[in-house]
Amino acid sequence: MRRYKEDPPVVRVYTVCDESRYLIVRNVPALGCGDDLLKLFANYGDVEECKPMDAEDCEQFTDVYWIKFRLISNARFAKRKLDEFVFLGNHLLVSYAPQFESLDDTKDKLEGRRKEILARLNSQRSKGHPVHRVLSSNKAPSLPASSHHIPNQINNRLRDVGDAEFRSHSNNARITRVSSDKDYFPSQSMNQTVKTVRDKLNKIQSSTEHLQAGPTPKKTRVDNRRRI
Repeated sequence: MRRYKEDPPVVRVYTVCDESRYLIVRNVPALGCGDDLLKLFANYGDVEECKPMDAEDCEQFTDVYWIKFRLISNARFAKRKLDEFVFLGNHLLVSYAPQFESLDDTKDKLEGRRKEILARLNSQRSKGHPVHRVLSSNKAPSLPASSHHIPNQINNRLRDVGDAEFRSHSNNARITRVSSDKDYFPSQSMNQTVKTVRDKLNKIQSSTEHLQAGPTPKKTRVDNRRRI
């Protein structure tokens, strides 16, 4: 038997403008079950009206209902719980209907949203949670006055440590020189090789010093010839 992969659930994010206390319920079985649907939605708040929308396009053997809650919070709760809910064998499709709002409904919705946000902020303050404020772009957080002297103090300490290490190193480091006549290899052939190399180096050094000193000036010859 071939199995079809089910589509992942679609997550919809609604803003305060999309939410409304008016709901449209689709895919309701056409069995004259308006009262049962009203009782189902009344479990989540006070329902002021619930009536079918005969002029609305719908699938065959299904109806569309229009529901009006007293509070937008109740409508939000009912939509979250009853969307995709199985009702008499059909999955209900619940959506907001802000197009039916009046001007007063919109004002009440925005005012209620403002009060909810203020209540959440006050609850966070009462619990001791800090409320973060955004700093202005022209202002930068100032550092205490003592912090400006920290780089100079660090540089002075590093300088003192470096001087102490240099003095200790110069005291401990002693250059050991080996005499040219001393044999410091156990093998006689190695000592002979070292001596030969040292002689060559001495010759090269002497020739280099001679070149750096420059050619010796010629002696001026005295012309003793008698001139006619």
